[in-house]
Amino acid sequence: MIRMLELGDREAWTRLWTDYLRFYETTLSEALFDTTWGRLNDPAEPMWGALALDEDGTPIGLVHYIYHRTAWAIGDTCYLQDLYVDPAFRGGGHGRALIGHVAEAAKAAGAVRVYWHTNEANATARRLYDAVAVYSGFVQYQIKL
Repeated sequence: MIRMLELGDREAWTRLWTDYLRFYETTLSEALFDTTWGRLNDPAEPMWGALALDEDGTPIGLVHYIYHRTAWAIGDTCYLQDLYVDPAFRGGGHGRALIGHVAEAAKAAGAVRVYWHTNEANATARRLYDAVAVYSGFVQYQIKL
């Protein structure tokens, strides 16, 4: 089951978000955790979050997504920024369900596409992504400011 984040989910979200960041060998400040949590729960922000739940309702996965304008379409684009499922629950369709949730939410919001990035070495995730989406062939570059 997938459901939107709720204010009472802070502890579970923090655990899953920390595990996700650990997977990518990074940490973020407590202030950034607080800011992100606030944005995810502010209806004025174009940033959303949802959780995957196991059979007993325990959060086991998360997704964050952001709507933004693009010069390539009239409707907004949806960036699926973060996707994580606890390793003990991978292979059970939770990642696919989280992606499906974002696609349905984006469609309902009038977005014209959903896109995301992943590390090229993340073979497990890429098998799922290849099954549910089209690889664009683009490579991401960044300038830290």
